[in-house]
This record gives sequence, C-alpha cells and structure tokens, in this order.
Amino acid sequence: MDLETIRVFIMTRGIDFGTKVVGAIVLWVIGRWVIGFVTGLLRKMLSRNSRVDPTLAHYLSSILGALLNLVLVLAILQVFGVQTTSFAALLAGLGLAIGTAWGGLLAHFAAGVFMQVLRPFKVGDFVTAGGVTGTVQELGLFGTTIVTPDNVTTIVGNNTIFSGTISNFSVLPVRRVELTAKVANGVDVRDAMERLRAAVVRIPSVVESPGPDIEVLSFTPEGPLLCVRPYTHNSTYWQVYFDTNRAIIDTFREAGYPTPETPLARRQV
Repeated sequence: MDLETIRVFIMTRGIDFGTKVVGAIVLWVIGRWVIGFVTGLLRKMLSRNSRVDPTLAHYLSSILGALLNLVLVLAILQVFGVQTTSFAALLAGLGLAIGTAWGGLLAHFAAGVFMQVLRPFKVGDFVTAGGVTGTVQELGLFGTTIVTPDNVTTIVGNNTIFSGTISNFSVLPVRRVELTAKVANGVDVRDAMERLRAAVVRIPSVVESPGPDIEVLSFTPEGPLLCVRPYTHNSTYWQVYFDTNRAIIDTFREAGYPTPETPLARRQV
C-alpha cells in the first residue's frame, strides 16, 4: 500500500470515521452527565422521604442508571452504523421476561406510589387493610408494616392493600364500642337500660356527644338482648371496651337481676 492509497483512504473514509469518533465521544460525555444528573436527582428525592430506606434509594437509582447507560451504549453503536435492531429485540425480550417474573413486585411498587399520593392512611393510624387490623408503623414502597393489637409486626403487600377495602378508624374523632348485655325474662327492661346508661356515662374517656346508645337489640329465649354502645376516642377504645363490660356486670349485680337461663336449664332444675 503506497502513500497515495493511504492519503486517498484518509480523505475518503478517515474524515467520516473521525467525525463519528468525535460524535461518539461527545455523546458519551453529555449522556453520562445527563445520567448522573437524573440518578442523583432521584436519589435526593427519595432521601428526602424519611420513610424510604437509604439502601432502597441507592438501589432504585442504580437500576435507573444501568438502564440509561444501556440506552446510551445503543445510541453510540448506532452512530457507528452498527445495526442494533436484533440486539434491542433481544433486550426487549429479556426485559419482558424479567418484567413478567417481577410483575407482582412491580404491582406492589405501583400501588405504593399511589398510596403515597392518595394517603388513605398515615403512620400511627389504626386500620384494617389487606385483612390485617392494627396500627400502621411504616408505609414502604412495596409493603406496609402494621402492628396488630397482640403486638405482632405484620408486613402486607401494597397491592394487596390498595386492591381491597381499607377501614381507617383514626380519621373520625370518635369511635363506637360495640357490646351487648342480656337480661332475664321478667326484668324491667326500661329500668335496666336506665341503670346501664347511668353507669356507662361515668366511665372515663366515654364522650358526652354523641351519647351512648342503649336499646333493645333483639329477643332471645333467655330474655331481651340489649345493645350497649358508648363512644370514645380511638386511643382509648380498648380501655372503654373492658370498662363497659365491667360496668354491665356490676350494674346487674347491684340491681339484683337474675342470671338469664335457657328454657332447657329451667326444666332440668
């Protein structure tokens, strides 16, 4: 190969190749800067949320950075004229397989994002969500941590919560306690109701408005069944629940009411 051939090659092909190299370098530098800016912005946004673990924030930003770097490499190969159609199709198939395998996790992530925006409950609320009842301890991107009344930490997938019914007992200022009391046949029901009402309103943490509901709920062979429903704040629900049960026992004992008995028990006596 003589010098003239080399000169002709450089003049015809070298300039074009050099232009592509310079373009690839410029594209790489700018692309890397953009990727660093985007991933850094995502990391900062997640770190500002105290409920997002720093490890998780770094993990998500790393995934985004890897995907963007892959797109950048494909763009540079395209500059050099490399056909990336088959390579892109292979990556698309691989991405589809991974997406299918991780479909459940991605569903929990999407539900977590919607829950962060819509806020059906917050940390500290007492809820029934995903079939679990308890106090919300943490709202994560993939799962929500709920501590049940028997002090068990339970993690429920966000998609399970978001696709079901959510009952938030902490939104309204007061909550009704549901109890019943049975009186024996022959007992003056009105007298029993007045005695119970007077006893229930004296229970600490029972609110004055709305007042307790004490009415005849149904009738049984042993005697009328009364509903006893005081109202209280959610934080004192269980205290009022147990105090009301004790008030029912003490009131009926002080009034001298007989214990309700079934017709079969009376016949046996």
